[in-house]
Amino acid sequence: MTLEIGYTMMCEQAPPRQLVSDVVRAEAAGFDFSVISDHYSPWLESQGHSPYAWSVLGAAAQATEQIPLMTYVTCPTVRYHPVVVAQKAATVQELSEGRFTLGLGAGENLNEHVVGRGWPSVSIRHEMLEEATEIIARLLAGERVSFHGRHFTADAARLFDPPATPVPIGIAVSGPRACDLAGRRADLMIAVEPDASLGDLFDAAGGAGKPRVGQLPVCYAADRRRAVELAHDQFRWFAGGWKVNADLPGPEAFAAASRFVRPDDVEASIACGPDVERHREAVRAFAEAGFTHLALVQIGHAQEGFLTWAEKELLPALKGL
Repeated sequence: MTLEIGYTMMCEQAPPRQLVSDVVRAEAAGFDFSVISDHYSPWLESQGHSPYAWSVLGAAAQATEQIPLMTYVTCPTVRYHPVVVAQKAATVQELSEGRFTLGLGAGENLNEHVVGRGWPSVSIRHEMLEEATEIIARLLAGERVSFHGRHFTADAARLFDPPATPVPIGIAVSGPRACDLAGRRADLMIAVEPDASLGDLFDAAGGAGKPRVGQLPVCYAADRRRAVELAHDQFRWFAGGWKVNADLPGPEAFAAASRFVRPDDVEASIACGPDVERHREAVRAFAEAGFTHLALVQIGHAQEGFLTWAEKELLPALKGL
């Protein structure tokens, strides 16, 4: 199976109108799908943005024609109640005429603490995610849902504009418990590392044959050193790994946690510059780990140069992976 290559609307890097114009350009450039981050805050102040992803999705659904859209990912447990997430997903599916996939995850403190409900332990977050996924799936299937769980209650909830096309649900994974939940409950697996063992766990829990969607940060610039500097300025937080990053509360904490990350450290983990082969090898790791879809994140505020380069050089080089 050929790896499909997607484009990431990175809300932390751009204002809403730019995000919409960028995905229109990505569709024209030949990207196979697009995902959008759903954050309340950027990781670092230098990123500088964080518009409401669901409004951007509605606009993108109207501005584009064919490109599939997906949340990467939405947390349906603290900042949002799952019945509201179901309503949002159904609406975007209708606006996009069946092009939407709902990606769910257990969330990050960065985005969820803002509503003042505290930040649960990881085991509680997975319990909450499982309950939320059940409520959302039932509502999207057209049920009238009354639910009384340990963490959530739904009282005779019903979608009055249910989606004509079913909404596929993906679940983000980083370890055995999430893989088990995804294998049992999800239509696809989501991950940010090219770790084949995650796919094996997903398959064992019931996910065999289902899509696996990854995400890969890259930093194109005509000058390699400039690309490294940009990646270090805006994406050095990435070095902490998800077990650390999920618990940090804000941009100041991410700045402190990443203060000793050097530009050379960033270059070692993120493909930077104009060398197509360097980017191709980073993408190949996901293909070899069994991923079916991979969304690229171009680091930085300016996207047009990357999209032009991707259309002319990168996407042709990735065909057949």
